[in-house]
Amino acid sequence: MSKDKSAETDEVEAKSGKKKLVMILGVLLVAAAGAAYFFLFAGSGEAEAAAPEHGGYTALEPVAVNLAGGGYLKIGVTLDYTAAAAGGGHGAGGVDGAKAYDQIISTFSQASPADVTGARDALKAALEQKIIEAYTDEEGVQHVMGIYYTEYVTQ
Repeated sequence: MSKDKSAETDEVEAKSGKKKLVMILGVLLVAAAGAAYFFLFAGSGEAEAAAPEHGGYTALEPVAVNLAGGGYLKIGVTLDYTAAAAGGGHGAGGVDGAKAYDQIISTFSQASPADVTGARDALKAALEQKIIEAYTDEEGVQHVMGIYYTEYVTQ
């Protein structure tokens, strides 16, 4: 009887050893497939998501904006424009500030004094997005890639 039990135990151990080996091989196969996908296909979208190349800066004169709840904001902005807006290094580069002034006035004239002091970063992000969209042409080429506050005074 003891021979039967030891034979059964050896047989169970052999089956469980094969199961472990198959599971380990399966995990290694899935990991290898994932690594191959990452190296072969994930790099193709990286070139499309590249940030535009810096071309220069255009400093806009500060403008005073009447706020929605009373008071005013004097705000100065510098536009960070792309190499496409710089004319590819052939002179006559930069961007005109008219679209940016329009976006500044429309964004901040709707804001209350509490928003201007308490949600400054959120307003900047919204303004930056609006200006980038205003300076993106029909082909999707960006001419402005960011903004910087140079003056921000509220009363």
